[in-house]
Amino acid sequence: MTTAAEFDELTGRYAAFIQSLGVEPGDRVAVQVEKSVEAVMLYLACLRAGVVYLPLNTAYRESEIAYFLGDAAPKVFVHSPKDAEWVAPICESLRLANRFTMPPSRLDENAKADEKRADWDRNARNCPPINGFVHRDDDDLACILYTSGTTGRSKGAMLTHKNLSSNALTLHRAWGFTETDVLLHCLPLFHVHGLFVALNTILLNGGRIVFHTRFDGAAAIAALREATVFMGVPTYYTRLLAEPAFDAACCEHMRLFVSGSAPLLAETFEEFRQRTGHTILERYGMTETGMITSNPLHAERRGGTVGFPLPEIDVRVALDDGGIAKSGEIGHIQLKGPNVLAGYWRMPEKTAEEFTPDGYFKTGDMGVFGNDGYLSIVGRSKDLVISGGYNVYPKEIELLLDTLDGVAESAVIGLPHPDFGEAVAAVVAKKADAALEEAAIISTLKKQLANFKVPKRVFVVAELPRNAMGKVQKNVLRQQYGDTFAPKVSALNATAQKD
Repeated sequence: MTTAAEFDELTGRYAAFIQSLGVEPGDRVAVQVEKSVEAVMLYLACLRAGVVYLPLNTAYRESEIAYFLGDAAPKVFVHSPKDAEWVAPICESLRLANRFTMPPSRLDENAKADEKRADWDRNARNCPPINGFVHRDDDDLACILYTSGTTGRSKGAMLTHKNLSSNALTLHRAWGFTETDVLLHCLPLFHVHGLFVALNTILLNGGRIVFHTRFDGAAAIAALREATVFMGVPTYYTRLLAEPAFDAACCEHMRLFVSGSAPLLAETFEEFRQRTGHTILERYGMTETGMITSNPLHAERRGGTVGFPLPEIDVRVALDDGGIAKSGEIGHIQLKGPNVLAGYWRMPEKTAEEFTPDGYFKTGDMGVFGNDGYLSIVGRSKDLVISGGYNVYPKEIELLLDTLDGVAESAVIGLPHPDFGEAVAAVVAKKADAALEEAAIISTLKKQLANFKVPKRVFVVAELPRNAMGKVQKNVLRQQYGDTFAPKVSALNATAQKD
């Protein structure tokens, strides 16, 4: 267990080591490491040193990391030791000299000398800690988080200190956090949900964290007995419900269950309530804005909705003609507030596109306000697929598919999945006389993409359906393949259900 005093000292040492490398306020520190307490300390140390923290998904591979490092131009890159073989040439080509590794746990004394020299934690612990923190203004950049673009080029969302602090303070109040709260943390640290929503909120009041490096249903159930708050993606909740041992007794000490990053199925919402006596609080947010809306803590938490706009955040639903939708009318979700990003890194034109003339950020999501003020998300205008809480933009995968031998064109879609919410699937139109195999295509993509982006199924067809304007009809494909991942009911079970 790490105490608050130890944590403060170690983040101070980490911050001092950052400064010793010549990294100045505003410079970037890129991080792609496995989840650990040391990774949390590195995040906080970057904030203390006034530098910009750049977390990268641990699933990203060579071509993706090369793009991010080239685009963000960090002064330091900290990565997992297992990736050193392919990371080293990238850093060398970019002349990124400050490269360090961070193992999932601290190196022992028997580690090789070169491993010790490259180890971030070992180097940082030798530095005297800085006192306090480097002052930064509210509008100064704190973090950059890359989010995929519909054109295939990832965008770096620039988040300021005000973006982070305002959202954390708002959630702290809205969700009723106190010093007695204990957070069970199973989420990844490269994602807004685990990094900002969970960590920043609990750290504001010095609450205790039960820290799991990954989600495991049985381990989470055991840990719930000492926790009061749990935050998860819908996949975590379906997996908890799949555990026979999960019941109301497991949740006796729990105060709050929060779900986000992807839509929560109505069946999961209701089954969880019946099984545990707790009603999951669903909220809505995105990389560029942090949290936007939330179901209430003390009033009705309504399944199928994401609740009300959070304090100081102005949310509206706009019609195609620019007018404001009335209750019950579906439109484009837009917002203003202290939580909204400063813009996209080195993309001024893209930044301008994503804001309305009167300053509202366009989320790309379609929604509707009910007569009682609850917001419901009904679709995504940006063709986004959310699988297991991770954002996947079809265009990025389609660009790769279309380069494969024998592929005439492709369409990537999201299909309902009982565990992931949505599963990525691809429909590929083959060239005449081409012989395409699903397994071979998936194997090729696995070498080029993070695993969560790789289609779980690839369907090979003669041609893709199109409308009168020649546009591929993805809605037809979703309907055609919609039952692909539906649970199979055996004939025996079907007969039993009828009886």
